[in-house]
Amino acid sequence: MSASVAMRRGAFLLLSLTALPAFAQSPPVSAADTAWMITATALVLLMTLPGLALFYGGLVRGKNALSILIQCFAITCVASLLWLLVGYGLAFRDGGSLQGFIGGLDRLFLTGLNASSVVGTLPEPVFFMFQLTFAVITPALVIGGYAERIRFSVVLWFSALWLLLVYVPVAHWIWGGGWLAKLGVMDFAGGIVVHVNAGVAALVCALVIGNRRGFPHVPMPPHNLPLVATGAGMLWVGWFGFNGGSALGANGTAGMAILATHMGACAGALAWMLIEWWHYKKPSVLGVVTGVVAGLGTITPASGFVGPLGAVAIGFIAGTVCFFATQIIKRVLHIDDSLDVSPVHGVGGVIGSLLTAVFAATALGGVGYSVQTGMGAQLAVQALGIAATALWCGLITWVLLKVLDATLGLRVSEEQESEGLDLAQHGERGYSP
Repeated sequence: MSASVAMRRGAFLLLSLTALPAFAQSPPVSAADTAWMITATALVLLMTLPGLALFYGGLVRGKNALSILIQCFAITCVASLLWLLVGYGLAFRDGGSLQGFIGGLDRLFLTGLNASSVVGTLPEPVFFMFQLTFAVITPALVIGGYAERIRFSVVLWFSALWLLLVYVPVAHWIWGGGWLAKLGVMDFAGGIVVHVNAGVAALVCALVIGNRRGFPHVPMPPHNLPLVATGAGMLWVGWFGFNGGSALGANGTAGMAILATHMGACAGALAWMLIEWWHYKKPSVLGVVTGVVAGLGTITPASGFVGPLGAVAIGFIAGTVCFFATQIIKRVLHIDDSLDVSPVHGVGGVIGSLLTAVFAATALGGVGYSVQTGMGAQLAVQALGIAATALWCGLITWVLLKVLDATLGLRVSEEQESEGLDLAQHGERGYSP
């Protein structure tokens, strides 16, 4: 029965930090693993730039398209430098007496990291860069919860503080050998660390910042669906690195993760399209690509643990549940999560993380459980991981927004919102008038 890759990540780091006898040698670096992980790193960065930037940029109104692009680029730069400064060590290094909750500071400014540093079968610089791309895309996903009405300065401060206070601790809890990893939480590539985190943060942002002027009575359709579809296609391809790279090597687990990822995306897209076709009498491009993203996000935590048929089942469930979650949040509750981060990524992350405890069963083609007592115990651990992450993320996100509102002010003025953030915040137009 295979052990959780989430546990493997923590084990890799803890083993690399253990004092070895003088005659022992570091494990050999695998050229195949290294080549694959460099490729996976590039694929995951492609998901943010330009994938997510185009996807989100096309979904907003034309007067705000550039604001989304600059937010994605700026968050990439800020998160990367913070990851180098302190984030990586706090997420993945040994935290000593605080190991269960947070990592250490021995990699502050990447002190001690060089070309010969090794994590598992990988050069540590490659492992660092791969994990950096996850630290970049997670706060970038949150953009969808506050798009079209937030000050750019707030985006920078919020993203930086949220990365350090929310993403980094949760990544350590699950992937860095922290308390949830020790309990056996199974999160192969970020269903909890990335998608539940981003979904909860986006929902809190939407509630605290408030709706866009006119929502929900004024129609606010996407201004450029070809951009949306192009960005979604890049996300789909990049997700092969996101999930396949989380095997941390060129192996069968990576191959199965890629297979599961593709099948989950296809099933999610078809489920969303068929429901929309039945409900509105016509299928839409927006519905299909949103279903793709729902399937991708939902299969993420399970991708390295389930078989192909399990992935198809998870994808169909994702497309169905996320479709109705979107309707409820926007049409019933009138919460302006502008780009559907909470009903797609958040709800998808919860569903996928729970269903991991079902479809990882060896009888259903999966690899087995981290919690050896079976499905029920694994399901309880998964639910605990989701609840702990949602509670921590929701509380810290709320506090950050309240502090930033009191100091900087979260929203642009009504006049600037009507004019559009492209001109009001950046002095540029995406399109000629």
